[in-house]
Amino acid sequence: MDSTRHLTVTLDARLTDRVPGYVLGLIPVPAADVAKDAPAVDALLTAAEDRLHAEHLGKADVSALPAVAAWREAYRTVGVNPSRFPCAAESVLRRVAKGDRLPRINALVDLCNATSLDHRLPVASCDVGDIDGELAVRLADGTETFLPLGAPDAPESPEPGEVVYADDRGRAHSRRWNWRQGDVVRTDVGRHRLLLTVESAHEGGRADVTAALAALTDALAALGVGTGAPLVLDRSVPAGEVFGAVPATPGR
Repeated sequence: MDSTRHLTVTLDARLTDRVPGYVLGLIPVPAADVAKDAPAVDALLTAAEDRLHAEHLGKADVSALPAVAAWREAYRTVGVNPSRFPCAAESVLRRVAKGDRLPRINALVDLCNATSLDHRLPVASCDVGDIDGELAVRLADGTETFLPLGAPDAPESPEPGEVVYADDRGRAHSRRWNWRQGDVVRTDVGRHRLLLTVESAHEGGRADVTAALAALTDALAALGVGTGAPLVLDRSVPAGEVFGAVPATPGR
């Protein structure tokens, strides 16, 4: 893993023209020792689940939450049926709202899930140790290769026009925007270079993304994980360098 490799994240203008309210928040983590579990993170996730359980939301109630409803409309705008392919936030919210608890994966993934439940936004941890150059959130041309999570030997090809996170090597690291994450960027236990993402599509979403980034940064600092400066991209600022330009802040 080389934390000095440069990485720039960009937003496709064709996407932000269709969904002008799209906001992407990013936290670069040059080197994190990802633990299988952490009591503090488990407490955060349990508390987030408990708060949602107390609201007694049904499936329709979850879909009607302002942040989720905006994602459903954004998905429709790019030709995806949100009832068949719900965004990442709607998936975890639905599961917990019906009384379940989320499986514990590892400290970083669990932290992202806790933040997603509390802020009702898609939140993900991506291992970008094998990615440099450009990572673009863009419309697929259909030639990209996607390796499904847990099934890297069964590659898929995104449909033309589908929103994907794609790198310079023709690899897609998501399907249908943030519906599914790919195997290459999964966060496993061990030492990794990570990029944490927070996304919104609703009016006023930038403030909510910023709040979620602050919560993540504080939680990472409590775990002793150093981060680079958070970055927020949108239609007005569609690109930024997350590794290479901004030095890491140890123990932030």
